[in-house]
Amino acid sequence: MQQPSDIEARLNRHPEPTRSALKRLRRLILDTAAVTPGVEAIEEALRWGQPSYLTKTGGTIRIDGRGGSQYALYVHCQTDLLASFRDLYGDALTYDGKRALIFDAATPLNEDVVAHCIALALTYHSRKRRGA
Repeated sequence: MQQPSDIEARLNRHPEPTRSALKRLRRLILDTAAVTPGVEAIEEALRWGQPSYLTKTGGTIRIDGRGGSQYALYVHCQTDLLASFRDLYGDALTYDGKRALIFDAATPLNEDVVAHCIALALTYHSRKRRGA
């Protein structure tokens, strides 16, 4: 199992301001997992070289820089999560097909909206089992 220091080292490879933005997103994921009802223990690990957040109740979330000041929150592309995010938030978010939300480090993150998307991703499997 990877240690948080492995994740920190990976995030520290990014230049500022992307590094700080990714660290804020990481903290938002962990904080959201801690307060979202039904989210089981979350594992933080490197998957495909990216900080990843795994739980049995939901789909894996990955985060990474995309070059320049852009960074992304990735979800499994075979889910309907991005379609749900589009239905809920439309043009308030930037999407990359069925796989990612795209952010720019120069623009403040709407933490309430992104936290809701994170919560939906972390409870995806449990909601699908319930038919929600």
